[in-house]
Amino acid sequence: MGLRQLFIGTSVALALAFPVRAQAPEKTPLELALAAGAPAPPAGWTVPRTEWGDPDLRGIWPLDSVGRTPTERPATLGTKAYLSDEEYAEAVAQAENTAANYEREDAAGEIGSGHWFEWGLPLKQTSLIMEPANGRIPPLTPEGERLSGLMRSSWNVTQFDRISDFNSLDRCLSRGLPSSMTPFPYNNGIQVFQAPGYVVLQLEIVHETRIIPLDDRPPLPGNIRNYLGESRGHWEGDTLVIETTNLSGLTPMNIVGPGNKPIPTSPEQTVTERLTMVGPDTIFYEATVRDPVVLTAPFKLAFPWSRNDDYGMFEYACHEGNTVVPNNIKTTSPSFVGTLENPSDQAEWVRDTVQR
Repeated sequence: MGLRQLFIGTSVALALAFPVRAQAPEKTPLELALAAGAPAPPAGWTVPRTEWGDPDLRGIWPLDSVGRTPTERPATLGTKAYLSDEEYAEAVAQAENTAANYEREDAAGEIGSGHWFEWGLPLKQTSLIMEPANGRIPPLTPEGERLSGLMRSSWNVTQFDRISDFNSLDRCLSRGLPSSMTPFPYNNGIQVFQAPGYVVLQLEIVHETRIIPLDDRPPLPGNIRNYLGESRGHWEGDTLVIETTNLSGLTPMNIVGPGNKPIPTSPEQTVTERLTMVGPDTIFYEATVRDPVVLTAPFKLAFPWSRNDDYGMFEYACHEGNTVVPNNIKTTSPSFVGTLENPSDQAEWVRDTVQR
């Protein structure tokens, strides 16, 4: 027997002894939305079209519909991606009990967090991040760890010496990406507008608006950077695909707060989003986040949006008059001891602070 026949015979024997398992087909956006708890579309439903023939995504899609589902899965759940029916019913009951704090405070003649926070509802999935399998942001690179240690915000600083001691959300500039597309304790509205050749995503928090052209115009030069980057969109069947580059690297990747390790971003970050209408009142949203400077691997957000066209989009006034930032610096920094009796105008204050 020649070597070729021996090799073929051995390969066949191994294949018979250890059959390769067929990989399960990837779930469709509709299947993923249903697994998360979204309603099934009516029989015979088809994706609606705009007057010019694009899939019609127009409407208001507030993220309070997923507000009680964490972006990152609790480590104790491991790779458990979905709640059982009993666990989901308990999570919904807890969310409804929290939402009742508004009425409780009213009855007690109080105004507290029940009037302020809009925590919303849970999904059946255990996190908004669905890849990697543990539902968590991947480990950081050594450079990502270094940058994380340098991050400053109102959550980890008590003495403010300069404007850069506040992050972009502290200053009401931007939540950046992907944070702008995840729920917050309040102002969760997202309104979608469309026109021929454009899709527009208006964000209630920080009142930012993402204008996304759908043509093949050339990209912006690499030296032009924005907090929300530059987005270009196109249709793949009924799915809107948005590619975002030219991000600034000046915003956190996650919501910075108590218990959260701050995750930085870099100018190398890119985000690929997919919006698919899977029912008359449901869009399935996916976002793959890559940042080779900060992350050792990409991660993917994937969850349904629910329509609520009765939701009121409010102005996000944040701190009116931009007085909070200078007041915090003037009252905590030794550089300003003895200067409060002679406050300068805002432009002069900024120049002086930058010099300091």
